[in-house]
Amino acid sequence: MRIFLSIIFLLLIVESTSFSQVVYEPLNSDVYVFLSRLSQKGIIDFDDQIRPLSRKYIAEKLYELKNNSDSLTSIEKDELDFFLSDFGREVDLLKNVKVEKPLISSLDKDQFGRYRLFSYRDNLFTFNLSPILGFEIGSRQNERLIHIWNGVSFYGYLSDNIGFNFKFIDNSEKGNTVDKWREFTPKTGFNQRNDKIIFGFAPDKVEYSEVNTNIGIDWSWGKFSVGKDFMEWGYGESGLLVLSQKAPSFPFLRLDINPVEWFNFNYFHGFLSSDVIDSNETYYHQTNGERIIFREKYLASHTLTVKPIKGLNISLGESIVYADKFEFSYLFPLMFFRVNDHHLSRQINEAGSNSQFFFSVSSRNHLKNTHLYGSLFIDELTISNIFDKVKQRNQFAFSLGTSVTDLPIENLTLRVEYTKIYPFVYEHYIQTTTYRHASYNLGHWMGSNGDLIYGSINYRFIRGLQATIWAQYIRKGDRGNAYQQYQTQPQPPFLFGLRKNYTYFGGSLKYEILHELFAKFNFQLMKSSEQQQDLSFIYSDLNEFYFSVYYGI
Repeated sequence: MRIFLSIIFLLLIVESTSFSQVVYEPLNSDVYVFLSRLSQKGIIDFDDQIRPLSRKYIAEKLYELKNNSDSLTSIEKDELDFFLSDFGREVDLLKNVKVEKPLISSLDKDQFGRYRLFSYRDNLFTFNLSPILGFEIGSRQNERLIHIWNGVSFYGYLSDNIGFNFKFIDNSEKGNTVDKWREFTPKTGFNQRNDKIIFGFAPDKVEYSEVNTNIGIDWSWGKFSVGKDFMEWGYGESGLLVLSQKAPSFPFLRLDINPVEWFNFNYFHGFLSSDVIDSNETYYHQTNGERIIFREKYLASHTLTVKPIKGLNISLGESIVYADKFEFSYLFPLMFFRVNDHHLSRQINEAGSNSQFFFSVSSRNHLKNTHLYGSLFIDELTISNIFDKVKQRNQFAFSLGTSVTDLPIENLTLRVEYTKIYPFVYEHYIQTTTYRHASYNLGHWMGSNGDLIYGSINYRFIRGLQATIWAQYIRKGDRGNAYQQYQTQPQPPFLFGLRKNYTYFGGSLKYEILHELFAKFNFQLMKSSEQQQDLSFIYSDLNEFYFSVYYGI
């Protein structure tokens, strides 16, 4: 496999002089929200169904806005100039601008007016280096929490062929109420570095590290990259059904094809962590401890997106989670994964894998300044017994949402979403093929057997300064077990088991002072009720407040 991938990658780099570089913008960058909002107003056409997006594609949209700035509000013009100074090198790539001599800046502004720790550019090589520093202090259940993080990030371009980026962050969280597992929260999960926590010696501290990196190329109608990063699929502020940032990032191969304006194709093959120990491969090492080997786990996915008219995107995708050994046929981007699994497993369920289908529709500015969107995730659907309530086993989820901006007030955005996830979505009776990575859901953080309604109001005061107020209500049933999922007929109803209800109210105030330098205040109030075996409820409140200052996205 390694030889095969190396040959393909070298061929892509060497055999064509028409290739250029691709560097992906981090998902937490505000430029995504900026371009999405202007697409929602019909000013540009922005393809962000699958993220992250390349910096060159983002620069192309920013440059398009620069030539159409009369349609922007005064704050949007300031935001555009701010982002253009960050994406100046990519704009020059689009315009094929050359420099007469190397340009170097250190602890100063670069040629585009953007502060960087270090920046270098000539006609062959570009390199930008930034520190990552952050401090957050807060209160959870009236107990103090402190989160400190530091690291480094860099990205650049080599010749006309290679783009690369790297980000490393080391984290330390301390406090009596620190959330070590992050099970029922949209925060990204992590792998703990300090294993003393597991045995109870450090109950008030958790340490973990994150690393994301990519190297890739693009050409006039496509992109190819290899790396380790997050991927998002679809739309939603309260959570994403298909792919989200809930699970830690994972390694992957990614291919994006855009041969015409009305059609996109995405494929990736991911390498997941199963957290299932392979007892046959595990062995004792020289100090009489066990050398632990985990079962292999993989994810293959592809998506077709068509755009019949401007602002309307319709996407259809398929994925499969398979395990135990790498399968070469899942490297074929056009493979029908489900049928391929039937072939490999000889139609024996116990030898098979876990496949999914998903569908999305996005409409922007067909209603003035409005984004309408919806997603459907099908884990299992019994077509033959669809009208037989006893024999049917339908496990799917859907999400619907709408966002309205600049109506009735400029710089104000309103959003409402509803998500419903039926029992046993994301689950599977073979523990290595669940829709999880490192024991966290790849999709929506809420998990199966629940629904939520969410609303938010966002207002931008000046460039970089914005406030958001949001609220949501969640109903949650039991997760269930494999016997209930596969052996019980009819299947358990929606919200079966002991009920949990959660009411949230929260807000944030964020200011990007300079590029990547942020000050942020968050608060969240939660009221919950959990049903007991005698059907009574226990009620509780949870208040959280945080203030943070950080540099680096």
